[in-house]
Parts: sequence; structure tokens; C-alpha cells
Amino acid sequence: MNNPFGNCSFPLWGKAGMGAGLVEQGAGSAGPHPSPPPKGEGAGGQPLVQAHDLARTFDVSAPWLNRVLERKPRQLLHAVDGVSFEIEKGKTLALVGESGCGKSTVARLLVGLYAPTRGGFTFDGQDAHAAFKGRDARAMRRRIQMIFQDPYASLNPRWLVQDIIAEPLREHGLITEVAALKNRVGELLTSVGLSPLDMAKYPHQFSGGQRQRISIARALATEPEFLVCDEPTSALDVSVQAQVLNIMKDLQKKQGLTYLFISHNLAVVRHVSDQVGVMYLGRLVELADKQRLFSQPRHPYTRMLLDAIPKMHDTGRARTPVQGEVPNPLNPPPGCAFNPRCPFANDRCRAERPQLLNDGGTRVACHAVEEGRIPRD
Repeated sequence: MNNPFGNCSFPLWGKAGMGAGLVEQGAGSAGPHPSPPPKGEGAGGQPLVQAHDLARTFDVSAPWLNRVLERKPRQLLHAVDGVSFEIEKGKTLALVGESGCGKSTVARLLVGLYAPTRGGFTFDGQDAHAAFKGRDARAMRRRIQMIFQDPYASLNPRWLVQDIIAEPLREHGLITEVAALKNRVGELLTSVGLSPLDMAKYPHQFSGGQRQRISIARALATEPEFLVCDEPTSALDVSVQAQVLNIMKDLQKKQGLTYLFISHNLAVVRHVSDQVGVMYLGRLVELADKQRLFSQPRHPYTRMLLDAIPKMHDTGRARTPVQGEVPNPLNPPPGCAFNPRCPFANDRCRAERPQLLNDGGTRVACHAVEEGRIPRD
């Protein structure tokens, strides 16, 4: 299965818009929704979401003829390189990092828009990528949905809101009767703070925050257990961001939803997350509980990001800017990818890539932390 939107080629609008329902045309059957496991656990007491050594490599080489004539080698981009994490049911894991570090690629791997080059993803004890390709594709896609970053691009401007939200219900065979569809769409709009009367409008009649609420309502249509949120508030004003985030938090409490939340905004991450993972050039460099990461960051890159945040009690003091530039991902430095920007780098850092190891409850990939060269705060 190469195209999760049936006959539509991504990223064009697939019927009601990009990511509308994340359905697999003609794959499997829309059977009854399985009863959820106990809160906090997936099948067999395991975390609901488990990513194992997840990797995705893209071939960005020049065309074959150009490579032959110009004698250029193939070029491979390791967008995600060995990412592993777990998310318990009803919890939120936030992924942060600079642009190009692989956060959105991880999101697309988890919803089946990309197939992994290496590793895998287990959802509720089941191999999710095998399910995406097999007879259980529809059932799996009902349980995993995605909220896209841009509310102006993810909704089809030619469709009424009623049709946009109802499409996943029709495609999965959950509701087919017209009156019942309208009632369900009205319930979904109400759940995100909009009026049922809004179903008769087009996307252009709404503000950015209202459009993102419509995207959330569409994602909730199949009653998913796991939502992948790819920077859902980055295109919105600060006041509107708070409204959307509060809606998402309320929905999580009421429905026991599990979130993977991707963001650049560390203030937003602090508000919504339970755990935080910091990514750099396709790899996790630190993974910790939210309180621990913000109060006792271990990796030099995490410290650098947190030092760049404006603080009320530091008014008048010069902030430490993020130092250096992200290396070229097509030609990353040997050893630790962060070593050209790290004040603690030594010869080992420049030669040997660190592994993600446990350090007092924080998982961190750093030789300086492992060797005790970075003191605890």
C-alpha cells in the first residue's frame, strides 16, 4: 500500500481535504470498534504506542543520467534515524527541535503516510505498519488519526463543513443514513466549541482557529484512540492557540485520547505534554518527563534551547542565543551530530555516535553526560 488516500495522490486534497479521515480505500472492513484497554496501558499492560528504532531514508539524488554524465554519487537523506519511544494511553508525548530535525517525518511514519526504512511501530500490541498494508488497514486507521499543521491547506475549499467532517464516517461505513450523519456532525462541531449550524458553511467563512477546530472535529469522527498533532497551533495567533490547546486538553480528559504533539514552541509543549522528546538531525537526544526536562535538562542542545526562552525574572539580562547552524543533513558530521555546536565536545564526541542511555530517569544521548563532564543543575 503506497497511497493511504486511495486514488488521490498526496498532497492533493483527497475528497474533503488533506488527511481526511486517513482511510484506505477498499482495504479490510469497517467492523465494530474494539473496546479500549484499561487507561494507561495498551494490550498486555504495555504502552499503547511503541516506536522501535524507527528510521526513514529518502533518496534525494540527481536523476540517473545526470549522475552518470556528471559522475555524481547517490545522495541519501536520513530524515529519521533510529528513534524509539513509548506513549501510555491517555498521555501526551511532545517532540521538539529545530526545523528539519525529522519531527514531521516521525508523524507521517506513525500514521502510515510513509513506510519505515528500518524499525517499526507497535500500536496496542499490534504491528501498525503491517496492519496498514493488510486486511486490518481500515480498523487501524480508525484508531489513529492526524491533525495537520495548516488549517488553510488541509480543508477542501469546495466542500461544505458537513461533508468534510462526515467523509471519514462514510468511508469507514460508520454512519450512512443522512439524518444520523447530520446529527453526528453537529455533535462533533459542538465538542470543539462550534455551532451545529456551521456545518452549512464553507471553510473560507471561518478564521484560522475555527478551521483548525474543524480539522480536530474531522479527526475525532472515527473515535480514534491516538492523535498525531503536527504543529496544530503554529499557524494561529497566540490567543487562538490557547483556545485550541484548551479544547484538545478537554477532549483528552473526556475521551482518554493519546497524543503525539509536535511543536517548536516550548511554552506550548510545557502546557500540553507529559513527556518531552528533543530531536536533532533525525535522532532523539533527550527524552524525559516534562517537569524533569524543564527543571534539569541534561543534553547541551536541550539546555541551549531552554536558555533561549525569554523569562520574566530575567528582564534586562541578555539572553543566550542558539549558537551555530544546523549541519547539512546530507553530510552530517561524524560522531555526535551536535559536536560542532557543543561547548563540551571532545575527540570521542567527534568520532563515536552516542546512544540514548538512562541517566537518573532521563534518557539522554551524550558522551559528556555519560562521562560526568556536565554537572547536574
